[in-house]
Amino acid sequence: MADRKRFDPSASPRHRKQRVKNWAMFAILIGLVGLFFVLSIVRMGGAGS
Repeated sequence: MADRKRFDPSASPRHRKQRVKNWAMFAILIGLVGLFFVLSIVRMGGAGS
């Protein structure tokens, strides 16, 4: 248990690439959720006018 920061198996290029893909997918999903939320608010707000 000398220094765990030196040996990080998740620091391999393959793991880093997968982590980037995961964050990109997360951003896309959050963007879609936000888009659907805004569209639903606009549609409900426009129905009363």
